[in-house]
Amino acid sequence: MSFLKGYEIKNTTETSADLYFYGDIVSDWWGAWQDEDQYPDAIKNFLSAQDGKDLNVYVNSGGGSVFAGIAIYNMLKRHAQKNTVNVYVDGLAGSIASLLPFAGSEPPKIPSNAFFFVHNPSCPLDGNAQAHRKMADDLDQIREGIINIYAEHMKEGVTIEEIKALMDNETWLNGQQAAEYFNIRTTEAKEYAASLGDYLKANCKEVPEEFKAKRTESDKILIDKRKEKLNKVKALVLQGITKGE
Repeated sequence: MSFLKGYEIKNTTETSADLYFYGDIVSDWWGAWQDEDQYPDAIKNFLSAQDGKDLNVYVNSGGGSVFAGIAIYNMLKRHAQKNTVNVYVDGLAGSIASLLPFAGSEPPKIPSNAFFFVHNPSCPLDGNAQAHRKMADDLDQIREGIINIYAEHMKEGVTIEEIKALMDNETWLNGQQAAEYFNIRTTEAKEYAASLGDYLKANCKEVPEEFKAKRTESDKILIDKRKEKLNKVKALVLQGITKGE
């Protein structure tokens, strides 16, 4: 019995296709509570189906799993070696999703009123002091890996220390501000509904005022979607039991 979620391909032609990151970035299907959530296996299947095609990638995500995000970034980069990959930030490229804009063939396009959020990686901690020390060392290594990706896309004159300071301070940048640090094409302001997702809601200390009013409504929608997915999973499990799988 397989629970692999199929991916709906939008606006596909013989030469191009659109790919949306409009939810959290998660490790696998089980973590994808919303249809908009993405995970490496789904992206791998998508890119395999679009082999040889150009891509338009649209980002409106608050991030999620670091390793899943890096894996997806690397997959998109490989696709961009043979095809044109254009990346657009529609509302938010936050946390590990802030890497995705840099996976394209050219600098990403970000409206002046969209947001770019960077911070240091984190994780829940359990266990003894030795486990905590090891986790701290691991997080330092993960941080360096993220910084290495940022470094490839920094604007001339910007230093690694400046990027580290942005991460240390959990920094929100609008499109114009982000273009001061990274190779980004700032476009005209557009109306958007930025997606914080579960990850930023749980891990972000400070959220811009623009997002706070949208939390209550989006949370209700998420609860409904979770209930719907749980019902689908239960149905699949019962179906498998009935078939003797």
